Amino acid sequence: MVEITDLQKAFGKNQVLNGIDLTINKGGIFAVLGPNGSGKTTIIKSVLGMVIPDGGDIKVFDTNIKRNSSYRKKIDYLPQIANFPSNLKVIELIKMIKDLRGQTDKDKELIEIFRLQPFLYKKLGTLSGGTKQKVNILLTFMFDSPIIIMDEPTTGLDPISLIRLKELITREKKKGKAILITSHIMSFVEEVADEIVFILEGKIYFKGSIEDLKNKTKQVDFEHAIANILKENHA
Repeated sequence: MVEITDLQKAFGKNQVLNGIDLTINKGGIFAVLGPNGSGKTTIIKSVLGMVIPDGGDIKVFDTNIKRNSSYRKKIDYLPQIANFPSNLKVIELIKMIKDLRGQTDKDKELIEIFRLQPFLYKKLGTLSGGTKQKVNILLTFMFDSPIIIMDEPTTGLDPISLIRLKELITREKKKGKAILITSHIMSFVEEVADEIVFILEGKIYFKGSIEDLKNKTKQVDFEHAIANILKENHA
């Protein structure tokens, strides 16, 4: 579904991406991990066309995304920080997004799942961070696109909402969707991810299953495997 070849990106003298090759297939959950500044969000924004790479190619459904924006309709995106208009009510935001992207009734189910009924007529500026994140998730899953990209989706979620998010992600995967996630919450990644990609200094350090990573680092649990990589590269 998404094919990234030799992706390069620098911001000034800082080489953020240095030859990233990555293929994301349908029916899987892929977690892109790495320390702050490793290039995770830059990869996501490059795929979305929000960052223009200095070199390399990105194809979505075998179509090069250069000078082509129509592919974005096939991607649902959850940003790390959703800057909603503070004076809009939740129900008004939902309607506005539906007017822009097309009509759907999936929002009704998602409102129920995340218990958002009491907040529909409240202004977004008055909501807590966790409630805003639930609205963010609702807007992401409201449309039935074949690719879902989520940047730190667990931010601010209470334990019950986190369980519901995991159930939702698993359900969408069973539909054959390709799901790309970044997260600092290793327990969440371990529960949902089929494959992980660990990025260090703009390059892919590891790509494979969590079990493969444990074997490579000779660690019995996932968090210690990740810590081992970071320790080795900061020694």
